[in-house]
Amino acid sequence: MKPLEGIRILDLSHVLAMPYCTMILGDLGAEVIKVEKLGTGDDSREFGPFKNGESAYFMSINRNKKSITLNLKDEKGKEILRGLIKHSDVITENYRPGTMQKLGFSYEDIKKINPNIIYATICGFGHDTVYPGKPGYDIIAQAFGGLMSITGYPDNPPTRVGSSLADIMSGMFTAIAILASLRNKDKTGEGAYIDTAMVDCIVAVLENAMVRYTVTGEIPKRMGSRHPSLTPFDVFKTADNYIVIGIGNDHLWELFCNNISEFNYLLSDEKFKTNELRSKNEPILKPLIEKWTKGYKSEELLDILSKSGVPCSPVNTIEEVLNDPNTKHRQMLYEFDHPIAGNMKTANSPLAISNACCKNHFRSPTLGEHTEEILSKILNYTKDEIESLRKNKVV
Repeated sequence: MKPLEGIRILDLSHVLAMPYCTMILGDLGAEVIKVEKLGTGDDSREFGPFKNGESAYFMSINRNKKSITLNLKDEKGKEILRGLIKHSDVITENYRPGTMQKLGFSYEDIKKINPNIIYATICGFGHDTVYPGKPGYDIIAQAFGGLMSITGYPDNPPTRVGSSLADIMSGMFTAIAILASLRNKDKTGEGAYIDTAMVDCIVAVLENAMVRYTVTGEIPKRMGSRHPSLTPFDVFKTADNYIVIGIGNDHLWELFCNNISEFNYLLSDEKFKTNELRSKNEPILKPLIEKWTKGYKSEELLDILSKSGVPCSPVNTIEEVLNDPNTKHRQMLYEFDHPIAGNMKTANSPLAISNACCKNHFRSPTLGEHTEEILSKILNYTKDEIESLRKNKVV
C-alpha cells in the first residue's frame, strides 16, 4: 500500500500551484478527484507543447488523478459537488480570492457539509492579507518576494528563475501542510483551513539572502551564479563549455590546491587562507581559476577535479539530463501511453520510500474521463440520471 491510500482529495484547482500539490499527494496514494470546467477543463489543457492535440504540459502535472467535469453555475452541478464534499477528506483550490465564496463554497459553507474537512487554498498573497484580491502569478510572486532581485548578473535586468518556483514551492508547502493536517485529524478528529500564499513561500526559501540583510543591513544584489558566502562556488568557462566547481569548506580548498599542481602556491597565499577571505577576494580568485579552466575541455576538467575529490559538475542541457544513466537508474522518467497523445515521457516523482512505490502511476486523465465512475460509485447515480445530466450540460 501507498501511504495515503484511503484518503480522498476533491481537487478544484487549475494550472500549476495546487495541481502540483495534489499530484504529490496522488503519487503517495491518495485518490484525487479533479473537478474541471465543463467543455474546456483545466486552463492548462490549452498550454503547449501539444502532441496529437493534447497538452503535454497538463500531462506533466496531473498524473494519478481522476477527472470529472462539472458546471458549477448550475444548481445541479453544485449539488453534485456538495455530495462529493461529504465523501472527501480534503478539498483543494487555487481560484482568485472571492471566487469560492461567490459559488457558495467558502470554508464556512463547506464546513456545514463536512465539519471535519481539510480545506487547502493557494493564491498569490494569501486570503488573510493587506492586499485583498490582488492577483498573483508565479512571476509576480518571484518579483514581489525578492527572488528576482538576486537572480541574474549585476549588469542585467532582474531575472525570473527558469522554473515556476513560486507555483511549485507553494504546491510543495501546501502538500506538507495537508499531510500535517491529516496527521492531526487522525489524533483529534478536527479538520483545518490552510491558507498558502505564493509570496510567503518565496520569502521562506530566501535563506542566505534574508539573513544577510537582517545581520549586515546590506541589501543583497544579483551576483550571477556565485555563492554569496562560499568561494570558489560558481560557474567557470572551459575551452568548449562551462562547468560548476563547488568548494564549500576549507578542507575542499586544500584538496583543490594540493591535488592540482597549478594551484599549489595558493595554499600559502594569505588572501585565500579561509572561506571568508576567499569570498572577500573572489574578484581576484575567480580569474585565476578561470584562466586555468579555459585551457581544458569540460570533460577533461571534470575528470581532473573528480579524481581530486573536488565537487564539480557539467552544466547539463535538459537533453543531457534525460539521457544521463543516473536519471534512468533513479527512475526519474515516467513513460506512459496516452489514449490520444500516444507514448509520452514526463519527469517522475523524486520520492523514494523503502516500503512504498512512488514511481509507478496512472497517467493524467482525459477531460471528464471518470465522470460516470465518480457519479455512480461515490454518489450512486444511475446511468439514466447521468445521461440526463449530460443532456442538460451539468456534467
